[in-house]
Amino acid sequence: MSVKTQSPVVATAAAAPPSLLTQVGMAGTAAVITVSFIHPIDVVKTRIQISTEYGNLGMGGTVKKVVSDEGFTALWKGVNAAWLREASYTSLRLGLYEPTKVLFGANDKNAPFYKKFAAGSAAGALGSLAGNPFDVLKTKMMASSSREVPSMMATAKDLFANQGISGFYRGIEANIARAMVLNGTKMACYDQAKGYVVDLTGWSKTSLMTQFFSAVTAGFFMTCTVSPFDMIRTRLMNQPADQKIYNNAVDCAWKIATQEGPLTFWRGFMPIWSRFAPTTTLQLIIFEQLRSMMGMKSI
Repeated sequence: MSVKTQSPVVATAAAAPPSLLTQVGMAGTAAVITVSFIHPIDVVKTRIQISTEYGNLGMGGTVKKVVSDEGFTALWKGVNAAWLREASYTSLRLGLYEPTKVLFGANDKNAPFYKKFAAGSAAGALGSLAGNPFDVLKTKMMASSSREVPSMMATAKDLFANQGISGFYRGIEANIARAMVLNGTKMACYDQAKGYVVDLTGWSKTSLMTQFFSAVTAGFFMTCTVSPFDMIRTRLMNQPADQKIYNNAVDCAWKIATQEGPLTFWRGFMPIWSRFAPTTTLQLIIFEQLRSMMGMKSI
């Protein structure tokens, strides 16, 4: 009589998904790497937004003037504050998108656009609360036209001496609104565009080409929706430490519209797009690759 032997079945437990802290850390890593390369465009954009002189010069003229007057390294003014800002603000708005999608019921493949936008907006609002102090410091340091690169500690001490803790939350209402519109547009458009790209081309969601074209699309729509909020935020944050030109975001918007014209809200559109396009593309591709390395599915 033959005896049948059965080989033992070895059950392998599925690897646990990365923790929320790991996801936030991956997002922060992608953001800090990206901003190190993109920061000069942000400096140019800020100068154009706060000054009609730079606005008239345009991108090329602003770069030439900054480099000739202040030196080449001036294009990286405030980059240390930008690193801290990305490590707090962007790590949360990118890292929290997936959990908020689940919370808003937007993690299904056929979830409507508005749910993805709401999830992105919520993550953006939380990120802006954490990153606002560094955003204020970064904006003030980038706007400095002195040849000497401003110290982040000196800028922080001056702001605190004149305005206290509230100075670090100057423009917070405009920044939250901007972050909600920015992240809602960015993540929802990226998420939605990936579906269209996959359907049209047959590429997979994890393909670099799919991620590239989806990120570029998101970057363009972000520029259209965010420019007015970005202008208001920059004006509020760059007010002199010892005086108040604008009372709040609404007052700032009204004064810009009535004194300089509505189109002023889109002044610096090209520098903003020049910043958003590569920033969005690099951030999302690096973030997606890190997610893949950790065994997570694509956004």
